[in-house]
Amino acid sequence: MVYGRADLRGATAGAYLSLSVNHGEIIALIVALVVASLTHRSLRLERVVPVSALPDNDNQIPPPSDTAPPRRSRRELNRPTAFAAIAVVFVLFMAASSAPSPLYVVYQQRWDFSATTLTTVFAVYVLGMIAALLVFGSLSDHLGRRPVLLSAITLEAASMALFLVADSVALLLTARLVQGVATGAAMTALGAALADLNPTHAPHRAGVVTGAAPTFGLGLGALGCGFLVEYGPHPTRLVYVLLLAGLVLAAAVVTALPETSLRRPGAARSLQPRLKVASHLRADLLRLVPILVASWALGGLYLSLGPSVAVGLFGLSSHVVGGLVVTLLTVPACLTAIALRGWPVARTLALGAGLLFAGTVVALTGVEEDSLLTAALGTLVAGVGFGASSLASFGTLARMAKPSERGELFSVAFVISYLSFSVPAVVAGIATTHTGLHETSVAYAATVAFLAALALLAQWLHSRRTPERAISPQT
Repeated sequence: MVYGRADLRGATAGAYLSLSVNHGEIIALIVALVVASLTHRSLRLERVVPVSALPDNDNQIPPPSDTAPPRRSRRELNRPTAFAAIAVVFVLFMAASSAPSPLYVVYQQRWDFSATTLTTVFAVYVLGMIAALLVFGSLSDHLGRRPVLLSAITLEAASMALFLVADSVALLLTARLVQGVATGAAMTALGAALADLNPTHAPHRAGVVTGAAPTFGLGLGALGCGFLVEYGPHPTRLVYVLLLAGLVLAAAVVTALPETSLRRPGAARSLQPRLKVASHLRADLLRLVPILVASWALGGLYLSLGPSVAVGLFGLSSHVVGGLVVTLLTVPACLTAIALRGWPVARTLALGAGLLFAGTVVALTGVEEDSLLTAALGTLVAGVGFGASSLASFGTLARMAKPSERGELFSVAFVISYLSFSVPAVVAGIATTHTGLHETSVAYAATVAFLAALALLAQWLHSRRTPERAISPQT
């Protein structure tokens, strides 16, 4: 593994975070165009539905009227097809977000930058995502799901174009920042659209997809990119060409989606950055915070430093292995979310916290003993815990909120998740530059194990106070 020279370390973060004026103007222009187009659309809405008229039933979409979404035309997809299409678009966004992970080592070797810069590139993406969640988190509750998704796809395509021409750390940072904004704008609208389209005969399905799609997409993007880098031509370009083509198809599909969210006033006002959760939802959300922090902090470790650990500690130079490191965590998470969809919430959360703790300890043991097999086994176990945690957490969120509350609730949950995903990873990057990869990996894994133990304790205390109800996370 190649690290930055000692004389670059002190100035790394400031130098690379200071984008050129041209790059900053590009970002500002793109974001301004999206905000302006969405706000202009909101101002043209002549008829709106008062908040009091919104339905209380999560699975109920009111019949078409002057104030409801228009009747489905012949060109619009039916509800089951639309649900499947939204799930595929969700996976596509997540795959695009993890595709650069196997390339970090390539970029680092070509441009000779430090581990601090590597995790800064990773964190800039999350910074853009969180900013978008704060600004655009509830916008689809006002304008509808479709216009927000189309704008997010356009912005994501712009980031793919920036990746294609990237020849420096500054452009790489720009591309990741734009991609983060696009993904953040899309995620709450995607989660809310899945809940809107959830079939009445399968009330668990939206929660399962919301819990499984992110992990499946992350694994697919990392492993697919690893294969393309190792065996395909133009290793730093081909993956972005394929993703750009996928986004063009996604835009065509989203255009044909039926609109499921009633138009409401206050779209421009909703752009004010804020985190808001309805008072009757706060207790349930707070109960989920420990497991969200533990699971997503582990995910941040694998997506930022996982390929570097494979190269630097185990001597595995194949880019496929770099992608496989991420996949070993995310694919078991996806399969677990599907397999445990009928389990009670308390049991699923307890299993998730327990396996996160056990798997992280086993992986840490593998790093300490230089045993690749032990580290891989621990990653698989932790992946199962990650999947159980995502299933119970996001399934519960999809179940407990009204349609008019889903955008805001998912926004807050994703902010918590991605702060946990990024902040520890940045700290780890700085520590790696100064103390070494091995010591940092051990300390990071030990911290995640401690957080998982806290989550398990919190769940046990809650179960002592509240009798378990025999409901699955999504019913």
